[in-house]
Amino acid sequence: MAEARQGELLSLTGGLDREAAVAHVVALARSGPLVAGLDFAFSFPAWWVRELGCASADALWARVARDGEAWLAACAPPLWGRPGRPRPARDASRPELRATERDSPWRPKSAFQVGGAGTVGTGSLRGMPLLGGLRAAGFALWPWDDAGAATALEIHPRALTGAVVKSSRAAREARLAGDERLPPALRAAAAASEDAFDAAVSALVMAEHLPELLALRAARDPVTRLEGAIWRPGTAGV
Repeated sequence: MAEARQGELLSLTGGLDREAAVAHVVALARSGPLVAGLDFAFSFPAWWVRELGCASADALWARVARDGEAWLAACAPPLWGRPGRPRPARDASRPELRATERDSPWRPKSAFQVGGAGTVGTGSLRGMPLLGGLRAAGFALWPWDDAGAATALEIHPRALTGAVVKSSRAAREARLAGDERLPPALRAAAAASEDAFDAAVSALVMAEHLPELLALRAARDPVTRLEGAIWRPGTAGV
């Protein structure tokens, strides 16, 4: 978890579980305006949301809170990635990516993948139930809501860090070198791991684009309102 304000990285914290991270974000929002970028998929492709009988993202989050762990254990299609659970055959009528992922130049992985390299599905299924708690705490959730005094939205760090070999500490250090937004005391910590690097750079990019973030408006497109959207600079609306 990283916090940035007025173009400077203020803190970088590791070791928090999901619940503790969300509690920390809620506490920060009590002290002033806040935009929180969370690195997990907020929803699934619209066709599966509809197959689950969910007419809204809120209904999906409630369903995931109830059944998500059972889905992970079974890893039944369209989920895949556990031993003996290969990727289902491609079906154009049942895409594995959301529109926001297909439109991204960095092409995030499918939230249906719950095992293997680069997996995002497990974290997404365990993150979605926390979104209802953020909304109950007064957060606007974009793209379903206009940005408010406290807003949470989905980010894909690769879209914010740009092209860098994140598995290489030397490459991470080179990307951060000379960045005056990073206090010397935090520069080494930001380069220490891929997660720290992602958090630090993402927070700084978000702080740089704060006016844009505060101007975000709710999506009207029905598919986007089921699937959600990844924020990246220049995403004024979807």
